[in-house]
Amino acid sequence: MEFYNKVGKKAIGSRLRGLSDMITNDAAKVFQLYDIDMQPRWWPVFYVLTETEENSITAIANEIGQTHASVSQIVREMVKNDFVTERRDKDDQRKNFISLTEKGKAAAIKLQQQHQDVSAAIDKAFSESQYDLWKAIEEWEYLLEQKSLLRRVEEEKKKREGGQVTLVDYTPQYRKAFKDLNEEWITQHFVMEESDHKALDHPEEYILDKGGHIFIALYNGKAVGACALIKMDSKKFELAKMAVSPKAQGKSIGTLLGQACIDKARELGADAVFLESNTKLKPAISLYRKLGFEKITGPPSPYERANIQMELRLS
Repeated sequence: MEFYNKVGKKAIGSRLRGLSDMITNDAAKVFQLYDIDMQPRWWPVFYVLTETEENSITAIANEIGQTHASVSQIVREMVKNDFVTERRDKDDQRKNFISLTEKGKAAAIKLQQQHQDVSAAIDKAFSESQYDLWKAIEEWEYLLEQKSLLRRVEEEKKKREGGQVTLVDYTPQYRKAFKDLNEEWITQHFVMEESDHKALDHPEEYILDKGGHIFIALYNGKAVGACALIKMDSKKFELAKMAVSPKAQGKSIGTLLGQACIDKARELGADAVFLESNTKLKPAISLYRKLGFEKITGPPSPYERANIQMELRLS
């Protein structure tokens, strides 16, 4: 086990497979010990059939938590070895019903003693261990049902990469990046409009000189995102021109930019932040809702593409 001690928890899958292989190899020998010619992987299907006279492949698969294809393959092996018999439903030829043969029923009788001895052996092993493996497995199954390991890794990846993102104030050196990032996402979904050209061609005059602010997101030193605050009046700002490069998505950059703009608006004395978007941009709408924005009906929009207006009250 030195290898697993060295590589740590990232090898959890490999270690569990190793433990499973160890137990499965012993299980095959246990069947031989009781003179039962059975493969360990048949056992869940076999056990279900010992409790009912017959059952469908679909019902067995649902009960033991395996796929229909996997159970079908196991059943074919068991039929070949004369443990079960298979019949088609008269009313639905696609449905097969499975039942134990005489050989299978004889094995079931032998298994009663095996089950008694195996249960006792496992209980003894549990009593010798510091941790209750069975309860730990149940807990892990529950936790992974709530949130898969894949999802947990994705969240950690996003968190780590998000920690490598730096937000800086706009300077003229980012003028081209500010325009290119916004043009990229706008033209991907819509068309550039007059108000877009005003803000992107002249950000200093249109945004900054009027009391607004622009944040640029840097990842590994490269500008990959941008977002602007446009002053509407002394107490309200518009969150606008948020754009994240497709190559840098999944790093929480939109969240970081949005929250930075909200914090800046509060710092500048605003009591509300307004925005306009389009409902087809579902990830963006979801982000705005997470940031606390709610749908409102505001003044007519200068943008043809805007079909939703949202606002976040700061006071």
